[in-house]
Amino acid sequence: MFAFPVLLGDIGGTNARFAILPAPGEPVHLLPRMLTAEAAGPVEAIKMAMKGYDGSPPRSAMIAVATRVDRPAIRLTNAHWTVDAAEIGAALGLERVVLVNDYTPVAASVTVLEAARGDLASLGQIPAGSAGTRLVLGPGTGFGAAALVPVEDRFAILATEAGHMDFGPVDAEETGFWPYIERVGGRITAEVVLSGPGLFRLAKALALHHQTQCAFGAPNDILTAAQEGNILALKILDCFSRCLGRFAGDLALTFEASGGVFIAGGIAPRMVETLQKGGFREAFDQKAPHDAWARGVPAFVIIHREPALQGLAALVTHEDRFIYQSQGWQRP
Repeated sequence: MFAFPVLLGDIGGTNARFAILPAPGEPVHLLPRMLTAEAAGPVEAIKMAMKGYDGSPPRSAMIAVATRVDRPAIRLTNAHWTVDAAEIGAALGLERVVLVNDYTPVAASVTVLEAARGDLASLGQIPAGSAGTRLVLGPGTGFGAAALVPVEDRFAILATEAGHMDFGPVDAEETGFWPYIERVGGRITAEVVLSGPGLFRLAKALALHHQTQCAFGAPNDILTAAQEGNILALKILDCFSRCLGRFAGDLALTFEASGGVFIAGGIAPRMVETLQKGGFREAFDQKAPHDAWARGVPAFVIIHREPALQGLAALVTHEDRFIYQSQGWQRP
């Protein structure tokens, strides 16, 4: 059992978000968001985030980390931090610290988020609801994915490293610019293309293919330019949308995600209109011989600002409801 108040943490390659859950059923108390580059490590970041907090100090913690969680001290994939459960527990005087993959709480969040409350934006028509497996995925600094599988009266959460699967072109247009995409570790994976850095890689590849100058210096430049009607930026987002739809549909097939696909991460909420225009859904549905099945899978963008923190609150409040992999430390 978690001792309350519980410190909640969502640590990614770019941002670190923290909150306090004072007690089961109470609202999550958000702390200031940190940039991982602003602190030497998680202990320093947590102390900085808690400077203005005047409530009861946390007694335990659950922290989601953007990497494979297979030991109680792990290094982030896309940042320089090492997240050590024992170090955090000792530094903050906690009784227990649990580490999970960052998409474990995102998966848990879809049990509490609601479209009617404005937490979700639909991509295409919403078919009749299904109680089947639900899939969460998301392009951000990296690419996360997890499945929420109903098992009797509980949910098993399967966190994955699906973003590191190889990813390739499927038509003549993509074949034309694909050789210009920068490889990472000698590979082109889903994360290499479907992430913030991936959006920039697509921009450079399309510019080289069309023999034009890439006028963008960062992923945010592309998103901003698209909002202003820039033709190249709109083309980049359309390409990104179709690639995301294709990969999301592939993962939906992999996990038989008849309960729905939910897209999180920092990019999708900023391009909802592009995702709703049709390219995403068309690519998602092209799954012959299972097109009809794919068309029946609802898809959403999670537009709630902090789904992972909401999911962490659900995990610590309803421990018996979820089954998931974790690592951690407990005071002797």
